[in-house]
Amino acid sequence: MPVYAVSEAKDKWLREKMQALNIQEKDILEKFVRSSGKGGQKVNKTSTCVYLKHIPTGMEVKCMKDRSQSINRFLARRELLEVIEQCSGHLTDKDIRREKLRK
Repeated sequence: MPVYAVSEAKDKWLREKMQALNIQEKDILEKFVRSSGKGGQKVNKTSTCVYLKHIPTGMEVKCMKDRSQSINRFLARRELLEVIEQCSGHLTDKDIRREKLRK
């Protein structure tokens, strides 16, 4: 698995989450495309936007939240895991937090 510009704890969490959902890196198609929006010339000249597609389920995610490609790779994988969790019927971390606030 690639190394991202995030802390070791976040990287470990991502690997564990992928393992729990039985998702492997070879099942993910990754492309880098030009980003848009804030960031100025840096964003316009480099391919920082990350596009991920989980081949077995067909789920697609596009992430361009940060100017860094490495951080966007991590964020895109995190979003992809949330989408796959929602479709499989599991409670996502956001759902669990929402339920705690509701009580």
